[in-house]
Amino acid sequence: MISTWIQSGPESADLPSWWDAVVLGVVEGVTEFLPISSTGHLIVAQRALGYSAGDTSNAFNIVIQIGAITAILALYWRRLFAAAAAFRGGSGRGPNLIWQIVIAAGPVALVGLTLRGWLHEALFSTHVVAGALVLGGLLLLLLERYLRRRPAAGVEIAEMTYRTALLIGLWQCLALVPGTSRSGATIAGALVLGMRRTAAAEFSFLVGLPILYGASFFELYTLRESLHGGLLTPLFIAAGVAFLAALVVVKPFVAFLARHDFRVFAYYRIAAGAVIFAMIFSGFLPGA
Repeated sequence: MISTWIQSGPESADLPSWWDAVVLGVVEGVTEFLPISSTGHLIVAQRALGYSAGDTSNAFNIVIQIGAITAILALYWRRLFAAAAAFRGGSGRGPNLIWQIVIAAGPVALVGLTLRGWLHEALFSTHVVAGALVLGGLLLLLLERYLRRRPAAGVEIAEMTYRTALLIGLWQCLALVPGTSRSGATIAGALVLGMRRTAAAEFSFLVGLPILYGASFFELYTLRESLHGGLLTPLFIAAGVAFLAALVVVKPFVAFLARHDFRVFAYYRIAAGAVIFAMIFSGFLPGA
């Protein structure tokens, strides 16, 4: 189990193989920026690989996000650099991207730090993941019905007010429930508030920078006394694979949204949740 990765010695049967780390890295990198919940998929993948719940396994899910979010830095560094330069110089017209990101990240950081212990204890289970996947899929379908009845949205990130950024940040708090999806909650909130689909998706990527880096380094700090080869090796492998997988996924996802809606992801969520429930009831997956 992942909670025993802190044991030393290669002879430990509970140390993950490099293959398990690769699998978890692919799961994280592919799902982090799609509206299907990376945390939910990681919890299910860990249970399927035979690792049980625990503080270290939950921390592992968070820490390997470093790889996925670093892919966003690699893809959007020019836009971030320009926003940072304008921020330092006090120049530029309209809202600054740096302030938009900080404001949107604030609510989930505050709620997450306040409820961190309770969230890990009460919600990190396959039952919760399955239920959140199904419910989130149904809500995405309702969102698409609502959007079809409304004039096409056209707000870009550069035009987004700080008030809108704050409201998107409040929507993002829904993602503290495993299986909900941080990107899904952020994108849904942005769409309701009038943003274009591609702008909503890209802002969800960018606002993840302070959130995912902050959460990852916080969890690394909590594990600082246990960080040695037995835990560091799978962390590095999984984070590296997550970086590469996210690089491959992000741009095609944005291109997909330029021509399509979210119904395919909604149907996937409902089907995935139903399959997970079936696996729990059949005994293949533990309910915890």
